[in-house]
Amino acid sequence: MRSKLEIAFELDRRWRLLRGEMDGSKRAALIELARILAEARVPYAVIGGVALQIHQSDPRTTIDIDLAVLARDQIPREHLRKAGFRLTGTFANSENWIGPEQTPVQFTDDATLAVAIGRAQEISVESVKLRVIGKFDLLREKLRAGSDPARRRSKRLQDLADAHSLVEGDATLLDRLTDAEKKILDTAP
Repeated sequence: MRSKLEIAFELDRRWRLLRGEMDGSKRAALIELARILAEARVPYAVIGGVALQIHQSDPRTTIDIDLAVLARDQIPREHLRKAGFRLTGTFANSENWIGPEQTPVQFTDDATLAVAIGRAQEISVESVKLRVIGKFDLLREKLRAGSDPARRRSKRLQDLADAHSLVEGDATLLDRLTDAEKKILDTAP
């Protein structure tokens, strides 16, 4: 039986083909990033869509790879360049790269993710250890992002839909939420 991540790689590949983009997968970029970060001893966690692909029961596509790090100065830029990644933009709390197969990669040093990085779970992908934000931490991050008025409405709605999907897949997550977090979930459209 294929893992959730294997199914996600295939869905993403087919989605790119249907959009008329080059045939490709995030697999190689994700494995290379995990290898580079491990060799550089950088604490990190995969967050965002790839983490959802791992934790939720429903299939989901995502274009990019989102990674949380404790500090931007920990990003192993030279190692990334040597592996064929290229820096495409620097912003207040993030740094954007593109992988050799055109996979977008975003590093964030958002301080609210520091504890989640420390609690990240390890999974194996082709014998490489990949650190992924835990399901509960991912839910809390989706609720935080979904209630952030500075984010575009479409992004907030997607974050709240993702939060609902996580809870629908594991109702025990509700027991660990604060009342304020439950209210965000309850008021979501």
